[in-house]
Amino acid sequence: MAYEVTLITGDGVGPELAEAARKCVDATGVAINWDVQEAGIDVMEKTGNPLPPEVLESIRRTRCALKAPITTPVGTGFRSLNVHLRQELDLFACVRPCKYYPGVRSYFSSVPVDLVIFRENTEDLYAGIEFEKGSEVTKEIVDEINRLAPGRKIATKYDETGVSIKPISVSGTDRLVRAAFEYARENGRKKVTAVHKANIMKFSDGLFLETARNVAKDFPEIEFEDRIVDNMCMQLVQKPELYDVVALPNLYGDILSDLCAGLIGGLGVAPGANIGHNGAVFEATHGSAPKYKGLNKVNPCALILSGVLMLRHLKETDAANRLEAAVAEVIREGKDVTYDMKPNRDDPTAVGTQEMAEAICRKLA
Repeated sequence: MAYEVTLITGDGVGPELAEAARKCVDATGVAINWDVQEAGIDVMEKTGNPLPPEVLESIRRTRCALKAPITTPVGTGFRSLNVHLRQELDLFACVRPCKYYPGVRSYFSSVPVDLVIFRENTEDLYAGIEFEKGSEVTKEIVDEINRLAPGRKIATKYDETGVSIKPISVSGTDRLVRAAFEYARENGRKKVTAVHKANIMKFSDGLFLETARNVAKDFPEIEFEDRIVDNMCMQLVQKPELYDVVALPNLYGDILSDLCAGLIGGLGVAPGANIGHNGAVFEATHGSAPKYKGLNKVNPCALILSGVLMLRHLKETDAANRLEAAVAEVIREGKDVTYDMKPNRDDPTAVGTQEMAEAICRKLA
């Protein structure tokens, strides 16, 4: 049996990472028919559309995709394609394991960091409900808010104020936190921590916390606790070994998943998955690093480890475990690794993206 999987090659260093990850997944022996699709800045320049409709059509058909990094313009240009994919396909849970592999340079190499972030993907400030300063709509919103909530006015005028809306719902929170508990139950994890700012934002983050507590009642065998987000940042830096599965609203999840990646040595070893009831997209946590495009230089591990998550999603557990073990062994040996994984980044023995992928394939063989 061959699985149908969409492969989105991305832009910047995306295509070379996609090639490396595909090579390693194929080396496990799992039969996959790859439907290769392009998205991102390169496609935008050719067609005027950074996300052609056939990309979404492919993912809806295969219900499974491995996606290389795609550039998101800062401040201007098109909106994040990553966010658009998650919202369009209702991929409500962003799952980001943060696990230390011996051999990776990290200040926390002596601490057993092994936790999993569950970030809500469709709501919160990332819902994209924004209003530009100076627009008539912004004026109407500011005036209406000041009329409805006179004790909590927007003090600045609409012509110098941008407005973002932060929706958090019971249904959106319930399915995210429930997925975190189900993951904990299925993978032998002992605790779920809900992260929030409910002491200040009582009707949004407060609702997130209240809903998380209600979900926790359905999983009495798993410990539940909550942490205020700023305190959680300190806790993770001081004693990350205390945490197991962490459930967060969208914005906090984005920030803390990068913090946790820092604990384990950086985004080069940080995989990710975006999962919904009708499909899943697996991707590295890091961006497209356009300055390294075509140099065969960047670390492929994050996307290869995302391939590990994909294999587990497909219930190819043995293949996933073998691939993860191969990645871990190449990292531990420290010989066939990219420049960022060497003690000295100018080490001339560092290998390229494809060469590291080939070393992982040899371990599999």
